[in-house]
Amino acid sequence: MRAIVVEQLGGPEVLRVLERPTRQPGPGEIRVDVAAAGVNFMDTGARRLGPATGEVPFVPGVEGAGRVNAVGPGVTEFAVGDRVAWVYAYGSYAEQLVLPAADAVPVPDEISDEVAASVMMQGITAHHFVTAAAVVTPGQVTLVHAAAGGLGQLLTQLIKARGGRVIGVVSTSEKADIARRTGADHAVVSTGAGFVDPVLELTDGQGVHAVFGGAGEATFHASMRVVRRNGTLLYYGAFLGAAPVVNLRELPNSIKLCYPVFRDHIPTREALLAHSADLFALIQRGALRPGSA
Repeated sequence: MRAIVVEQLGGPEVLRVLERPTRQPGPGEIRVDVAAAGVNFMDTGARRLGPATGEVPFVPGVEGAGRVNAVGPGVTEFAVGDRVAWVYAYGSYAEQLVLPAADAVPVPDEISDEVAASVMMQGITAHHFVTAAAVVTPGQVTLVHAAAGGLGQLLTQLIKARGGRVIGVVSTSEKADIARRTGADHAVVSTGAGFVDPVLELTDGQGVHAVFGGAGEATFHASMRVVRRNGTLLYYGAFLGAAPVVNLRELPNSIKLCYPVFRDHIPTREALLAHSADLFALIQRGALRPGSA
């Protein structure tokens, strides 16, 4: 089979299409014909810094969708011909992939491979953010940094589906248009700490119930200033630079800080199935439109 292989770390030029051996699935594993693979910012980090496995050479990509072509001993939940999607299975930039059956989920017939592949990493991440890490309830006001990005757009739609309001922070007027088309109630064009005054004005000085901070360290401390009393600042984006340093005594308004990691989104197979099933249901009823902007 053909696969995109990283033999040495570096820029996009290190990505090479090579022939790789196709192996049989072992106990508890399935092999799939990859129809679509997701491309994530973390893939660029793995290409530059090395994968989580630490092994080089490697085939990047951790999410995708396709059809099962072989099952290993002990697999009962899938059969040859089933459509599946998966997340956090290294090697997805390839024509075929062998992965644990426990890491795959069934895909409804109404959802395309491309859409299914596109929501496994970012969709599950955003879904965990708004349903568990910083629970959004009807009427709450939230701030979404990088609102025009892939994760920002999904966050905006999921917040709106739960009855929340969204202030999207973006870096250009063009991105502001994208944020509004995605569903943001307001779009603030800002770099650095420039968003603080507009956000406080939009919230009558009260601030927001939750900040979803995917813009890195540059906006972290300013974000603390726009969280209302007992609100939550959720910080993510491990590849955006150094983690912020926080003195707990300087936290304003009794706010809560959260740094969610992907394995906490889906600590069990039951969580993986629940998050993905809800995402697919939202897509089917039109409440979530990946790539709509």
